[in-house]
Amino acid sequence: MAVSLMPSPLLMTTLIFACITLFLFPSITESQQTVITRHYQFDVQMANVTRLCNTKNIVTVNGQFPGPKIEAREGDRVVIRVVNHVAHNITLHWHGVRQLRSAWADGPAYITQCPIQTGQSYVYNFTIVGQRGTLWWHAHISWLRATLYGPIVILPKLGVPYPLTKPYKEVPLIFGEWWKADTELVIKQALQTGGGPNVSDAYTINGLPGPLYNCSAQDTFELKVKTGKSYLLRLINAALNDELFFSIANHSLTIVEVDAVYIKPFKTNTLIIAPGQTTNVLLTTHSNYPNANFFMEARPYVSGQATFDNSTVTGILEYENPKILSSYSFNKNFPLFRPILPAINDTSFVTNFAKKLRSLANAQFPANVPQTLDQKFFFTVGLGLNPCAKNQTCQGPNGTRFAASINNVSFVMPSTALLQSHFSGKSRGVYASNFPIMPLMPFNYTGTPPNNTFVTNDTKVLVLPFNTSVELVMQDTSILGVESHPLHLHGFNFFVVGQGFGNYNPAKDPARFNLVDPVERNTVGVPAGGWVAIRFLADNPGVWFMHCHLEVHTSWGLRMAWLVLDGSLPNQKLPPPPSDLPKC
Repeated sequence: MAVSLMPSPLLMTTLIFACITLFLFPSITESQQTVITRHYQFDVQMANVTRLCNTKNIVTVNGQFPGPKIEAREGDRVVIRVVNHVAHNITLHWHGVRQLRSAWADGPAYITQCPIQTGQSYVYNFTIVGQRGTLWWHAHISWLRATLYGPIVILPKLGVPYPLTKPYKEVPLIFGEWWKADTELVIKQALQTGGGPNVSDAYTINGLPGPLYNCSAQDTFELKVKTGKSYLLRLINAALNDELFFSIANHSLTIVEVDAVYIKPFKTNTLIIAPGQTTNVLLTTHSNYPNANFFMEARPYVSGQATFDNSTVTGILEYENPKILSSYSFNKNFPLFRPILPAINDTSFVTNFAKKLRSLANAQFPANVPQTLDQKFFFTVGLGLNPCAKNQTCQGPNGTRFAASINNVSFVMPSTALLQSHFSGKSRGVYASNFPIMPLMPFNYTGTPPNNTFVTNDTKVLVLPFNTSVELVMQDTSILGVESHPLHLHGFNFFVVGQGFGNYNPAKDPARFNLVDPVERNTVGVPAGGWVAIRFLADNPGVWFMHCHLEVHTSWGLRMAWLVLDGSLPNQKLPPPPSDLPKC
């Protein structure tokens, strides 16, 4: 009997439906070797969003604000096709992802890639190696990350449990900032005038400002919970310019992870989270129905002298009544409790909180702190000034322009990508390789500032041989006032081995370093009027951005780049760029 080799109509219909599904939705393909590739389609497009009684056309991914969640497991390959449908140039950064040998996918504009221009696309392709926890993605050009951001959830490998109480439910909470004005115009005006930019109009939780703001009661994040359950809250600070205190009234939080690294758990009523940082907390709800509702609140920690958005975002923690099925409706007759947050300038709280963060440092999750060092560096980080151009009026101090620098070098963004210039051997005229390893003119960093507070403006990188073990001390300065600076290092995690106030003392302070179980992070706050010491192994070839995650300071030049050379072995070299790498 003959057997037809033509597919049946039913089979054809099934195949067509499967193809359409793979195209329209994030997809997962799995081989027999447990290698999983997760595909996402990110269409960057404009969308109208109304907040504070004001409708605004904002840049989004897929029309969502905040943007879509990326979910993967440790070891997965993630492929994200980004298509730019807006008038702005776009890049996206996968904040905290190590990008081992995939620097082309890191995302900072003019560092690892030229921007994706209008009507163009680029595929970000990377594998998640040795990481699990909460990270996030955001735009990495100008101030577009004000609305272009979303969570990254990395689950443990299949069958590997959390080293903590298994939560009943997991909930991302993303803190943001909202401007009624167009943030691109806000920073453009500030850079033109040399003055400080206008501050935001509100903070948000998952894009919602909450009832303490005008016209916003209907735009309130509500966390609906059951009694006697544990909830894993994945906290992300996506705010542009503010570190934030966070607390939930009448509830304690157990800190279990920061920057996608497990830590020794500890309880607290309040936490501090800087822009760029993530924190996972366990919330255990009351065992009995409380007959009350509870505010969760976040407001800024302010350590500098600049103006800031002195407001508070609130969400509501609401219990299900176990006696009434599906009873989540907000009961206005219940008392509504508010948490007590620290004073906005409570540096003591911030310091004590940071001291409690310790790595697990066990057999399953070791703290591989470099014990021997190849290179030691000392960087000053802080503000400074640029002179006003001739025939121009500037709005910085005494008619100057605000600037910011590392070792007094205010980084000038190149017009072509550093990584491409390095890989092609065409770095002449793009960047110099002599970034200073220490201040060229030492001074009393936290004392009386020097008379000359002007910065130098240049595009310089610091070159590291592959596998260099590095210790870096970052020192805040008092130029234009001491201030906390959350520094983010791309391409690496680092261990925070020490911190203190005043000027770093290389003869005495290293004796107090924690080389056993220091916290491992990708973003750390340099204390206001103090210093922080970190260690990392430069085992990832490429060009890696390091910058303050207060966006205004990055715009003023508080940024630099590390160039890590290839190693000798094939798996220690950066592969060639993908064929669709955007061109400048």
